[in-house]
Amino acid sequence: MNADELKTKIQKLSIWKKGDQRAPHKPLLILYALGQMQAQSDRLLSYEETRVRLTELLREFGPIRKSYHPEEPFVRLKKDGIWILDREVNEKSPNNRQLLNDHVSAGFTREVFGLLNENQSLMQEVSQVILDKHFPETMHEDLLDAVGLDFTLYTRKKRDPKFRERILRAYGYSCAICGFNVRLAHTLVGIEAAHIKWHQAGGPDTEENGIALCSLHHKLFDRGVFTLTEERRMIVSQDAHGTHGFQEWLMNFNGKTVREPIQAYYYPNQTYLNWHVKEVFRGPSYMI
Repeated sequence: MNADELKTKIQKLSIWKKGDQRAPHKPLLILYALGQMQAQSDRLLSYEETRVRLTELLREFGPIRKSYHPEEPFVRLKKDGIWILDREVNEKSPNNRQLLNDHVSAGFTREVFGLLNENQSLMQEVSQVILDKHFPETMHEDLLDAVGLDFTLYTRKKRDPKFRERILRAYGYSCAICGFNVRLAHTLVGIEAAHIKWHQAGGPDTEENGIALCSLHHKLFDRGVFTLTEERRMIVSQDAHGTHGFQEWLMNFNGKTVREPIQAYYYPNQTYLNWHVKEVFRGPSYMI
C-alpha cells in the first residue's frame, strides 16, 4: 500500500447508513488513533481506554442518541483494510463486555502505521480527508484539539464563492440571528454562508439550504447550540449555559423569528431544518 492507496481507503470508508442520519463513529475513531500516534502512543490501543474517549467524542461531535456504541467502529473498522485487532472477536455483533473482559486492543495495521509514521504530511492529509468528508469546517479546529492533533500547516477547504454570494445577498449581507453587519473599507467581515443540512451529509449548495450567519452564530449553529424550527424561530439547547455573552448572543434571541430573506423562495426548506434538529441540535430546548 502506498500513500495514495491509503487516502483512497480513507475516502471510501464503509459508513453505516440509514437515510440521512449521521454516523461519525469510524471517522472519530481514526482521528483519535491519529492523535494517539502523534503523541507517540503504542500502535495498538486498548479498548478499555479507547471506549471512554471515543464515547466522549461521539457525545460532543456526533448526533444525540439514547446510547453510544464505541465497540462498533473499534471492531468494524477492520473491514476497511487499515485496522487490525489483536485477537479474534465476534465481528458480526461486537460486544462491549466481551471486548473489556478479553482485554482486546486494536490499531492501524503495521503497513498503515509505517506509512503514517514515516510521513507526517500524510498524517495531516489523511486527517484532512476525514474532516472535509464528515464534518463542517467550523468544527475542524475543535476536533483537532479534542483528539490532540497539532498541524501548524492546517489548511482550510475552499468554499463555493457563488453559494456564499447568493446566501449573503438573500439576507442583506447581515446575520439572520443578530443582524451583525460590518465592513472593512468595502469588504464584508465576519458574515458567512452556513449550510443548514451539512454538505458532508448531502446538503446542496442552494438558497433553501443556506442561511447567513455571523462567525459566532455559524459555529454555534454547526455545534448544535441552537437550531431553527419550521417557523424559522431560533431555539437554544438546554445543555447550553454560560456567563458573559450567553444572554446577549443566545438567550436574547431564543424563541424569536430570524430575519427573513429578500424573497420567499429563499426561505429554508423544512426538510433541511428537520435534519438539523434531528442530527445536529443538542436538544431539548429552553422554554419559549
